[in-house]
Amino acid sequence: MTEQTMLKIEGANKRFGGLQALSNVGIDIKKGQIYGLIGPNGAGKTTFFNVITGLYQPDTGSFELDGKPYSPSAPHEVAKAGIARTFQNIRLFGEMTALENVMVGRHIRTKQGVFGAIFQHAAAREEEAAIRRRAQELLDFVGIGQFAGRTSKFLSYGDQRRLEIARALATDPKLLALDEPAAGMNATEKLALRELLVKIKAEGKTVLLIEHDVKLMMGLCDRITVLDYGKPIAEGVPADIQKNPAVIEAYLGGAH
Repeated sequence: MTEQTMLKIEGANKRFGGLQALSNVGIDIKKGQIYGLIGPNGAGKTTFFNVITGLYQPDTGSFELDGKPYSPSAPHEVAKAGIARTFQNIRLFGEMTALENVMVGRHIRTKQGVFGAIFQHAAAREEEAAIRRRAQELLDFVGIGQFAGRTSKFLSYGDQRRLEIARALATDPKLLALDEPAAGMNATEKLALRELLVKIKAEGKTVLLIEHDVKLMMGLCDRITVLDYGKPIAEGVPADIQKNPAVIEAYLGGAH
């Protein structure tokens, strides 16, 4: 059976003034995969991520999401299309509870709109109750359901990371894009994160992952693309990536 493609990008280019940040970058992520994007510092990973999720506009490129043309024109349009992301630096609503943070993510899939919020008719109240139930389910899913009523800024660092993932999942994404979710985590938190990502994959979700922890990526990803100076230098299964001479040189230098 032919694997179905979730995200396909060809010929993505992005220039900032005199700097060519991305040069003919492509990616082909199959449904249900955990797909990794790695490379040394300055390789263009975050730029490519930001192009995919609408923060930067590509100069050129062909984009398809779930078999349909896709234009990453703005972050809110990207979320509607079915891509949810987290950021390297945690971006929660610090004064809101964990439950409220997830409910905010869920509102992109609601129907009642501003008039329902103002007049609070029966359909609006029913929808709000459903949003609350789903938010609690997602907090339980990521392992922090007991902290639903806690103000998010008072959660531990690892739990804040989990909360960000729960909020992204609340949008019912076709593709979950995670930008260095293990950044700042200790070994125990990284292990818990790995278990959560495996659990998310088991639910049928497709995940695109940037991460500096190469050991974590090699043990988690189905396939990996490696960028260096804005160009793809390797793509394949982790076992092949680990022994690829171009990847070894990019990380360790030609002398090694």
